[in-house]
Amino acid sequence: MELEKTLLRKVGEAIQRFKMIRAGDRVAVALSGGKDSSTLLEALLLLAQRAPIEFSVCAFTVEQGKFLRPIEPLGEYLKHRGVAWTYFRDAPSLRLLEDQPDHGCDLCSRYRRRAVYEIARELGANVIAFGHTADDFCEALLRNTMFTGRLSALPPVTVSRNREYRLIRPLVFVTEDITRAYAEALGVPVVPCGCSQRTGTVRRALRDMFGELEREHPHLKENILAAMGNVDTGRLLDPRFLDLDAAAPPELLPILTEG
Repeated sequence: MELEKTLLRKVGEAIQRFKMIRAGDRVAVALSGGKDSSTLLEALLLLAQRAPIEFSVCAFTVEQGKFLRPIEPLGEYLKHRGVAWTYFRDAPSLRLLEDQPDHGCDLCSRYRRRAVYEIARELGANVIAFGHTADDFCEALLRNTMFTGRLSALPPVTVSRNREYRLIRPLVFVTEDITRAYAEALGVPVVPCGCSQRTGTVRRALRDMFGELEREHPHLKENILAAMGNVDTGRLLDPRFLDLDAAAPPELLPILTEG
């Protein structure tokens, strides 16, 4: 179907441009229960069959006690698809939920990251794939710019601190309208997380803002993604990227640099 062709083209472009997957890799897809990571898994399974290099794909889910529906339908779907899936109940995360029910996202993410690396090690994976979409990249850029004072977003590919794993985000060019439509077309069971339903958050505010702007500017996310790959360092405010000596007349340099 045309939707699948679009998805595979965009995922393939990301993998090739950022050298995400290489021959012999074992890729573990972090399934969150949502439409994005499920779409990513399906795309990588298809590409593993068609790509000129050999790589294998498996999947896992970390249970942190925040799913709003039973996880069993997802397990049944993956079993029917013949996908190797690991369901991991993270005891430290479940204790955290009991001891500190109002804990923040940073603490939860730290627990999840530790669990992800532990699972990947048991699965023999050297690559971990996350389902962050183009929407997430755009939101991260604006969130960091407006609330942390840093011009940064998400890395499409990076490595873990000890360089044991390559961490990839192959949906960087895929918007959520594509993942939503594709997951619905396949009948993938979606198991939402309670965190995704929260209101009054910065993320929710940015999503609402994007939705409103896109009604008048339908290519907004495409342009923001293009901007992230087309950085004009000479028009920013970081002195590390500016030739300040060349910008000042030579006769003024001694005056400007004294005292």
